[in-house]
Amino acid sequence: MERKKEILVRTYLVYIGLVVFSLAILGKVMYIQLAKGPYWRSMAEKDQIRFESIEAERGSIFSEAGQVLSTSIPEFDIYIDFQADGLVEKEGLLYHQHADSLALGLSKLFAHEPQAKTAKEYRKLLDKGFRRKDRFVLLKRKISYDQYEQLKQLPLVRFGKNKSGFIAVVRMKRLYPYKLLANRTIGIARDSNKVGLERQYDQYLGGMAGKRLVRYIAGGAGVPVEGTDQDPQDGSDMITTIDVNIQEIAQQALERVMLQNEAMRGTCIVMEVKTGKVRAIANLGRQKDGNYWEDYNYALSATEPGSTWKLVTLMSALEDKKVTLQSPINLEGGKWAVAGQVVYDSEVHGTYESTIQQSFEKSSNVAMAKLAQFHYGAQPSRFLEHIHQLRMDTLTGIDLPGEAKPSVYKPGSRRWSKTTLPWMGFGYNLTVTPMHTAMLYNAIANNGKMMKPYLVNALLKDGQVVKSFEPTVLVEKIASDETLSQLRTCLEGVVLNGTGRGMKTDAYSFAGKTGTSLVADKGITYADKVYQASFAGYFPANDPQYTIVVVIRNKPHAYPYYGASVAGPVFREVADRIYATHLFQQPKLNRQQADSVVYQLYARTYTLKKLARYLGWSMTDSSASDAVAVLSNHPASGRVLFGRDPLQQQMPPLQGVSLKDALAICEERGLVVTAAGRGKVSGQSIEPGTPIRKGQSVQLQLN
Repeated sequence: MERKKEILVRTYLVYIGLVVFSLAILGKVMYIQLAKGPYWRSMAEKDQIRFESIEAERGSIFSEAGQVLSTSIPEFDIYIDFQADGLVEKEGLLYHQHADSLALGLSKLFAHEPQAKTAKEYRKLLDKGFRRKDRFVLLKRKISYDQYEQLKQLPLVRFGKNKSGFIAVVRMKRLYPYKLLANRTIGIARDSNKVGLERQYDQYLGGMAGKRLVRYIAGGAGVPVEGTDQDPQDGSDMITTIDVNIQEIAQQALERVMLQNEAMRGTCIVMEVKTGKVRAIANLGRQKDGNYWEDYNYALSATEPGSTWKLVTLMSALEDKKVTLQSPINLEGGKWAVAGQVVYDSEVHGTYESTIQQSFEKSSNVAMAKLAQFHYGAQPSRFLEHIHQLRMDTLTGIDLPGEAKPSVYKPGSRRWSKTTLPWMGFGYNLTVTPMHTAMLYNAIANNGKMMKPYLVNALLKDGQVVKSFEPTVLVEKIASDETLSQLRTCLEGVVLNGTGRGMKTDAYSFAGKTGTSLVADKGITYADKVYQASFAGYFPANDPQYTIVVVIRNKPHAYPYYGASVAGPVFREVADRIYATHLFQQPKLNRQQADSVVYQLYARTYTLKKLARYLGWSMTDSSASDAVAVLSNHPASGRVLFGRDPLQQQMPPLQGVSLKDALAICEERGLVVTAAGRGKVSGQSIEPGTPIRKGQSVQLQLN
């Protein structure tokens, strides 16, 4: 009996325990549901529903003439919601009616893409989602606007989002139509590491992002909640000072010379004299595969300038009335010992007696070292004052990020020694950027007025100017008129009589200074014999319009390495082509005058014959069956239609020619053509008469 009672008690205890435990669980559930319910529901809501950013359309960047340098184009990610109304009603009748034709349309639309699917594979993908009633299934990423427009016309999709379930999520992609051209200047609009103008004006170009509410469902897919979008504010457009034609001229000339010399890196700057507008900055660095790319903005990188700096030394001495151009100076035969070191000219020439002007034209290091040492050795601060007044010890202020600050040693610093000042005289023991050199030489060309270099004309919103940028004067007069006149005489003398005499041309006059310096930076020592060739100048000398600075760093132990033979050809080619296309204007002739003028017209044979018939021209037809011809006129022999161009290895003039004719002419010569715009040819990247080779690229600008 006792045993039975004991078992019964234990049974009751277990039962009571289970009841208490169940009540505890129930109480906890009710507590979580009622007391803590709002909190946990809000936490779940945070995980499942949240606001996400809607990217604003980034503003476009244009050249001064209106060519698009950088713009944003839409890309679309396509999803399908298989629980859309049209896919679930009437047991999916609409889906079954159009699934086959939709799959076929998708296969055709994306047939040329990598890993393209067949119609059967698309049908299988669609059926799987339909059976499972999946939400927000990814169909295709990053399709173009054209593909998106075609997609909207496909069966089923054309019924709209609510019936078809097709949802497009728009993303903006940055496009650079000219690719390498001014790549480092225009910049890159990466999220975390922008460069160039894209970075400098990001707050204007980027606009203000909007936002939308997104619900996340099984599988991590996010579905936008309709009606919750807050529209973004698109960015402003930018009009730059860049001239695409000049930029391309600079880029091609720089690349051609660098390839010939296997140079390490180089830059070419073209600045408008009167305004300080930067018309072009070409930057090229040699890559591991031997090709060149705009990998860094070398125009804003500080290095020892070498002989182009001698202008500062000469200007200081002339402005302080220490010397005149005809003052005598002993060149010591080409080497001079000072403070236990030896200053060498580029060669031991054996010349002793010279004038200041002659020594500058011949780029004597000894002469400039003596000017600095003899006239400022007792008071170096006066020489440094001139450097400061010329703004060579501070940033230029150009509207680009990453400009290196110049380095100018000061007396009392640990880098100052007895040789610092004489070496400064010919461009060592200090660093400046090529942009500083351009700003300085531009001031000489501009009658002493130093302009701030800049790259942006205006910012526009919906076609209206919201911010404009005008030319800025940094220094009203860098030197007296007398000094400026003497400096211009010396710079012209460099080209006529000095180190740049091999560069001169009879077509126009120009002035400038050659520079050759040994490089010692970033792991390179003077013993490595890495030379930097440079040329800084302006043209035409009698009425300066453009300043050009070229700086090229050669490979170790390269030859040639002098400024005149490496940087000089780039200057000449850029100046020649700018002069021909921007400055030199041929007189226009009437029809009667044209009959007595020698000329050649390039086009398809059909076009030229049609033109002759229309104008009533008589001519000798020697074109045979050639598709491309040249109509040549000479007062003695009259008009002759040649089927073979006698100047096949030269670039023909194409201005005024239709695109069809231009393509035929260029393709016959083996040229690779890219064209921008519509209508007739208004500009060509390779100037008429320039030697050409098969496979060479030429860009045509249509009006």
